[in-house]
Amino acid sequence: MNSTEKEQKINEILTRGVEEIFIKKDLEEKLRSGKTLRVKLGFDPTGAKIHIGRAIVLRKLKAFQELGHTIVFIVGDFTAKIGDPSDKLEKRPMLSDEDIQKNLTTYKEQVGKIIDLSKAEFHYNATWLSKLTFAEIAELAESFSVQQMLARRNFKDRYDAGTEISLREFLYPLMQGYDSVAINSDVELGGFDQLFNVKAGRVIQKHYGKPEQNVMVTQMLEGIDGRKMSTSWGNVINTTDEPSDMYGKLMAVRDDLIVKYLWLTTELSSDDINALDQQLKDGENPRNIKMRLAREVVALYHGAKAGEDAEADFIGTFQKGGIPEHVEEIVVENNVPIKDVLIKKEIVSSGTEWRRLVEEGAIKNAETGEIISDPFCVVKENTVLKIGKKRFVKIVI
Repeated sequence: MNSTEKEQKINEILTRGVEEIFIKKDLEEKLRSGKTLRVKLGFDPTGAKIHIGRAIVLRKLKAFQELGHTIVFIVGDFTAKIGDPSDKLEKRPMLSDEDIQKNLTTYKEQVGKIIDLSKAEFHYNATWLSKLTFAEIAELAESFSVQQMLARRNFKDRYDAGTEISLREFLYPLMQGYDSVAINSDVELGGFDQLFNVKAGRVIQKHYGKPEQNVMVTQMLEGIDGRKMSTSWGNVINTTDEPSDMYGKLMAVRDDLIVKYLWLTTELSSDDINALDQQLKDGENPRNIKMRLAREVVALYHGAKAGEDAEADFIGTFQKGGIPEHVEEIVVENNVPIKDVLIKKEIVSSGTEWRRLVEEGAIKNAETGEIISDPFCVVKENTVLKIGKKRFVKIVI
């Protein structure tokens, strides 16, 4: 990478998809100094799949890696038990060890889709947090006051409303901050909802006599329903979704979010995105720009051919009324309730969602057009199901 390319890369790191940097001037100087930085990012395994909203900051981590910095990815297998209170309007339940281990099954593999794990540090924070004694936790707690915690917006709102706040929730930013001490972080990345937590790392590093990290938080991405993309709300597009399913979900994104998605979820150049934005302003059909978006995102996670195939499936299915050529296939035993099959594969999130879809007439036999109206129906033959407007799944006995 020559000096011009390096400068362009630094400028993109500091601007694209970035909501806030603290302290920006200091970080700029470090990036241009040639010093190798330790750049930290942590995810709690609150769900089994990483969605493209969380992948925004993972891609930012990748950009630091491409500049030659040491990247440190932390799986919050311990902090997941505590529960991140960021932007939560009520107390978050504690996850069980069983749930955490289940969610961790393919986490490393999913992270490896984006960053080069052979050149990265990969840690589980239970390694150090589970070993803290009560005296050490008390020392850690000395770094923050109750007043500082209650200054946090969602804590303040809950306190003013008389909504319960657990002392456990106060521990979360302390433990995330201690991660920065444990791995000697120079820079911590996070989504904008993590701003309090990543800044807490600076306070805690100072408390332990360590240099204070710079922090960078990225913009938040809305999900397919217009709210913040969140596993808890089920409005996500996962990096592991089947190509046709991922493509279909992206085609359901609101028109006013197309350009934001282009900036945050693709690797298209600034010139390309600005040109597509201008086409929209000039009256281009948003569907056509959205098809480009969907193809680009599918290609990032499944390869260019998968993006092209998913687009062909979409055209054949939704513009010509057919069944996609590439349909997710699930092999099951005979007479298994369809509800159980779809919940196990996380195609529907719960029995409640299944009943709602059935009541709305949103589950059909894609080959015959017959609406499934019995919520207790079982698998009796090989069937292609159409779920909602865009998802297809083939059930094979």
